[in-house]
Amino acid sequence: MAGLSWAYVWRQMQAYYALTKPRVVALILFTAIVGMLLATPGIIPIGTLLFGTIGIGLGSASAAAVNHVIDQHMDAKMSRTAWRPIATGGLGTFQGLGFAALLAALSMIVLVEWVNVETAVLTLSAMIGYAIIYTGFLKRRTPQNIVWGGAAGAVPPVLGWCAVTGHVTYESIVLFSIIFFWTPPHFWALALHYKDDYAKAKIPMLPVTHGEEHTRTQILIYTVILVLVTLLPFIMGTAGWLYLTGAVVFNLGFLGYAVKLKFRRKANTAIRMFTFSIVYLMGIFSALLIDHYITILRSVLS
Repeated sequence: MAGLSWAYVWRQMQAYYALTKPRVVALILFTAIVGMLLATPGIIPIGTLLFGTIGIGLGSASAAAVNHVIDQHMDAKMSRTAWRPIATGGLGTFQGLGFAALLAALSMIVLVEWVNVETAVLTLSAMIGYAIIYTGFLKRRTPQNIVWGGAAGAVPPVLGWCAVTGHVTYESIVLFSIIFFWTPPHFWALALHYKDDYAKAKIPMLPVTHGEEHTRTQILIYTVILVLVTLLPFIMGTAGWLYLTGAVVFNLGFLGYAVKLKFRRKANTAIRMFTFSIVYLMGIFSALLIDHYITILRSVLS
């Protein structure tokens, strides 16, 4: 009996963990931490790094849980998401909402008490933007859902920056812009691969409403814009040649996928582009971070 009880507890823990979309939150936290580090001219205070990461992470996990609740019926119709705990009935709606509320409350407490009110307000705004405005409204009503809804997903580096400085600057807006213009080609590549799933769930994703050809064109256009936006840190003087070199390499790879997707149309190109897009974003932000600390090291040694 004890074995069955422990097995049940373990399954419940796994279900609640799945509600937080851990892989998505990991990427969010990575960009938020980079934002914190880039905002710091030297060594970041450990308390800011620790509590900023915890608070932003809890807020992101809360929004993810609300997404599971609102999308449960859609999720059940799609092969990619049919396994999700609320869609399968492993957790109930009120369990999901209660868990989300707990995470949101903890996020606000941590950020207000140990970071700053500005970061707490921005985090709450991002949570509402993703969980309510995007998931509850935009996702169901417009094929441009991911463009405008992507703004919430682009906020994490701004949150990280604000956790350190207490305000938003043009440098943090550039970081926001990189993720904002990265989101459409990233997600539309996934939507192309799972077009039938989205059609079955009656979600007006761009490939469903405007067709694959139009979606491929939009992916290429947004990728070109993204490439130009990633040059801004170098043009504005906030990053050096090391960053530019890394950005060029990753941009060539991402742009290459967009061109292949538009003109060659080989099987699985869309999902390969989606997978590479995650590597791409991590690469761009890593290049910014490495360039930042190399610059600091040079200034110390000179």
